Amino acid sequence: MQLRIRVIALENLVIALLADAPDRQVTLARGMATCISPRAGFTPHPITLRAADEMLSLVDRANRYRRP
Repeated sequence: MQLRIRVIALENLVIALLADAPDRQVTLARGMATCISPRAGFTPHPITLRAADEMLSLVDRANRYRRP
């Protein structure tokens, strides 16, 4: 239970930091999701695919709070 609470807190902290980050850092965060995606010729692992999706989700959620 404690781990779940900490993960939720960290997710919200990352969202807050990305919401105020320069565009360059947001682009870098999106690029990191691509880096952990499976490479051509390798078997996609479900956990890796899920992690990449979660990273993109955090960036997308942060975009809702970004200033225009």
